This record gives sequence, structure tokens and C-alpha cells, in this order.
Amino acid sequence: MERSHIPLSKWLLATQLMASSKKSMSAHQLHRMVGTSYEAAWFMFHRLREAATDIDSGTLGGPYRFVEADETYVGGKAKNKAFGAPPPKMAVFSLVEHDGKARSFHIANVTAESVRPLIEAATSRESHFRTDESGIYWKVGEGFASHKTVVHSAEEYVRGDAHVNSAEGFFRLFKRAIYGQFHSISEAHLHRYLAEADFKFNHRSALGYDDTDRAIALLRGVKGKRLLYRQPDGTAHA
Repeated sequence: MERSHIPLSKWLLATQLMASSKKSMSAHQLHRMVGTSYEAAWFMFHRLREAATDIDSGTLGGPYRFVEADETYVGGKAKNKAFGAPPPKMAVFSLVEHDGKARSFHIANVTAESVRPLIEAATSRESHFRTDESGIYWKVGEGFASHKTVVHSAEEYVRGDAHVNSAEGFFRLFKRAIYGQFHSISEAHLHRYLAEADFKFNHRSALGYDDTDRAIALLRGVKGKRLLYRQPDGTAHA
């Protein structure tokens, strides 16, 4: 909020609105509700998304805990594009605990080489690792307490404690925010939208948080972070 001409009361209201909107809120809606310009509302939300980064930076899982790894893609569909080719899909990789927290990353390519360091840095090796049948997880899975897979190509989605339903549920929530609120997001800011999604998932009511708790946690995340008013060329506002 450094050098901001927006009253602190509007910053606090924007924080509360973001924290209490499960499927997020568009900058257009914020500027109507708070009474700022659209550009100011867009920037306020991106500052708050920056505040949400690294709030939950500890390792996931642990003894007797289950961690799922899965990937998805976000971006436009060809059938929704009136002219020209749709924008390229952007890869998102997430680690999600059973009944716990999530950690998400935007990666250029989904390969064993790209996901392995993320998995090893973010996940306790004492965890039970769960994935689909993709070969990118086979080698890294050997380092965990156990590694089980489900074979989606054979229409297998649950086998005992083996599934990636938690990760797929997280992806559904994230994509609902895109379809319903943002409509399109730029690659330059995808990591911030993921930070918002992780933050809300990690502070959801099932884990004992209410709207006020989320707003307070988001405000605590502001400390020590800066995001100056410089918008990259070609950025798609959402």
C-alpha cells in the first residue's frame, strides 16, 4: 500500500471482499462496490494477491499424511474464439493434501524434470504420495513412504486410499473463478491468481477459518512485500 492515494478504509474493504468471495471477485465488481476506477481496483486486487504469496510456505504432508500431485491446463478454447487461434494453454501443477492444504505452481512444461524439484521442496518425504498413472511421477514417487496411482485411462478414479480427487476438486474451484469472474488471465499474473486460490483453499471453513480469519491472515501477508504500479505490456486485466 506504499504511496497509495486510495483511502485505507477502501483497502480494508477490498481485503474483506476478496477474503469472503469463495470463487473470487472481478476487478469490475470491486470498482463498482468500492467506488474507485477500474484500474485502481485491478491493481488493489493484484497487490492483495501478492500479499497472499508464501503465507503457507511450510512443507506439505508428513507421517501418516497423504499428498496428491496433479496437473491441469488453463486458457481459452478454440470454440469460444471469434477470430484467430485461441491463446496457448498454460500448465498448472498442484500438490494437495487429503483434507489439508494446497501448493500450486505455473510451469512452462509438464515433465519429470520440471515437477520433481517442486515436489521435493514442498512435500515431506514421510508422506504417502498419490498420483495418476503419468510416468512423470514414477521416479520421484520412490522417495516417499508409499506411492500409489490410479489409472484414469482405464476409468479408475479411486482405489482404496489412492486417488487425486482432492487435487481435482481444487482445480474445479480455480477454474470456476476463471470462468465466472476473470474470464481470461494473463500468463504474467497467473502465479498471483494461483496464490489467491491456494490461500483461500488453505484458509477454508473446513479447516476452521471464517471470512474474518481469512481477511486478517491476508492483511498479515502484506508485511514486507511490494508491488509497484507498473503493468507489463500486453497484460490482460481481469
